[in-house]
Amino acid sequence: MTSASLYERFYFSRPEYISGTVRFHNLIRESCRIESDILEIGCGPSNETSRFLATIGPLTGIDIERIENEALFCFEKFDGYTFPFAAQSFDMCVSNYVLEHVADAEMHFQEVARVLRPGGFYFFRTPNLWHYVTLGARLLPHSLHLKLANRLRGISGHDPYPTHYLANSRNALNRLCSQARLNPLRLEMVEAEPSYGRAHPLLFYPMMGYERVVNRFHWAERFRANILGIIASRK
Repeated sequence: MTSASLYERFYFSRPEYISGTVRFHNLIRESCRIESDILEIGCGPSNETSRFLATIGPLTGIDIERIENEALFCFEKFDGYTFPFAAQSFDMCVSNYVLEHVADAEMHFQEVARVLRPGGFYFFRTPNLWHYVTLGARLLPHSLHLKLANRLRGISGHDPYPTHYLANSRNALNRLCSQARLNPLRLEMVEAEPSYGRAHPLLFYPMMGYERVVNRFHWAERFRANILGIIASRK
């Protein structure tokens, strides 16, 4: 069996299957207000999440390099630290697989708190520090990570950005929120299909076994792949 057929058999064809991206979008949809002014941090080029956010309200994107993203109402290039906007400019901030790349996590959360309006939300998805993929990425030299990451995921595209993992556990997120005077409302641990099993069926089976274990047992949730978060600014 090919890797593609294994994913179809054990995940995509099953009626209960929900992708990690759909879970993230549902999390946002449950709490957001329509016609919100939205800031997508590290928006990147055209992608499914940007298109989804644009259905909620005007979408402003920032990134460290100039990009083309048709879903954006406005784009600003920034230095990776300071957001180029006045205080209380947005109802929502969103980041999708960005927090792991942030070099100054304290400043990042302070900037989120600064640009959010009272009662606004920050939604994010980021890898969990204690998942085997993240632990492996931390142990590998960045040059080797560059060679392996896209091959294992079975995708093409830009090389992975450098990672720091300064906000990638519940403890770190709670501490950063407290320092920035933000309220963590929900930090959900999620393990969907094993994306790194696409390279070969021999990788798929043990990764699927891991997914089954961490999703079955409550004690194992701390080892799930991703953290989906909702953080609120104070009113």
